[in-house]
Amino acid sequence: MKICIIGNSLTSLTLAKALVNKEIFVDIFYKNKNIYLDKTRTIGLSKSNINFFNNNISKINKILWPIKKIKIFSENSRGEELIGFEEPNNHLFSIINNFRLYSQLSSELNKIKYFKAKNDVPFKKLVNLGYDLIINCDSDHSITKKFFSKKFEKKYDSFAYTTIIEHKNLALNNTAIQIFTKKGPMAFLPISNNKTSIVYSMRTKDNEQNLDIKKLINKFNSNFKIKKINKISKFKLKSFNLRNYYKSNVLAFGDLLHKLHPLAGQGFNMSLRDIRNLLDVIDKKIELGLALDQTVCVEFQNKTKAGNFIFSEGIDFIYEYFNSENKIKNNLIDTSIKYIGKKKYLNEYFKKIANEGLQI
Repeated sequence: MKICIIGNSLTSLTLAKALVNKEIFVDIFYKNKNIYLDKTRTIGLSKSNINFFNNNISKINKILWPIKKIKIFSENSRGEELIGFEEPNNHLFSIINNFRLYSQLSSELNKIKYFKAKNDVPFKKLVNLGYDLIINCDSDHSITKKFFSKKFEKKYDSFAYTTIIEHKNLALNNTAIQIFTKKGPMAFLPISNNKTSIVYSMRTKDNEQNLDIKKLINKFNSNFKIKKINKISKFKLKSFNLRNYYKSNVLAFGDLLHKLHPLAGQGFNMSLRDIRNLLDVIDKKIELGLALDQTVCVEFQNKTKAGNFIFSEGIDFIYEYFNSENKIKNNLIDTSIKYIGKKKYLNEYFKKIANEGLQI
């Protein structure tokens, strides 16, 4: 069994490591061996995905920062907490730095005999190399434009600004804070007792040049004595869901399948759940002595597509729900969110969805 993965993104390396752990030969084809990795980018991993990662991909506990509480505010709430989630004796999720995770996976893969990294070749040549499956994780590859360009897409007219602040040491920096400002959600995500990651998804126009993001961070910060705000990175926001996941034995994967607004931190978590589902399909084929062929793609799409679409639409609904308060200019939504927070069964349901995704 031999699988080809196109692209060397974080999702590509994660999938490759999961496959080689099953003693499946994997070749990764890349255009640029040394891709740029933004050291200010972080990922929130759910408890279920951390367990999956540790058991099936790589041991990551040493590079995780656990989060035990989430507090949600709005700019209109004047500092009053709208809703909170907490696991006093455990953690809700953990934060991990993209660069550290990528580096660990890359180092481990290069030591495994089932793995090879190769320079990209034309697709016509690739299909003649005898791979059972070709998994495309590269949005800029020629086959993406050829086979995987049709999607349900939404543009937010927003940019995400990310950075890491360094601040006075806290005894327990384990509470994530989300503030729905009039321009969009700002998240404070602890990564150590003296460092916190910032993600500000801000509605703005391409030609707005006079934004002082550091000033806005200071405006909404009420918990940290900031010593330094590191370099601020910026990227445009949109969401989409791919219409068709495969063509013959070529499967789209990762950010090619779905892209979400980052307010709930679910993008990479969805990709991990996709990896879990793909491994389930592959395991069943191996157990039955069947080939890894186009039927893997068919079964994977049938298993995941509907749930992925509903989940991503749910994230978009949450964004638009909070955004509508700024449009109607009253506190009705703040009041309704506080009401939901008082209902324990609803609180537990939302925690379960964030941890495990939708079970369809």
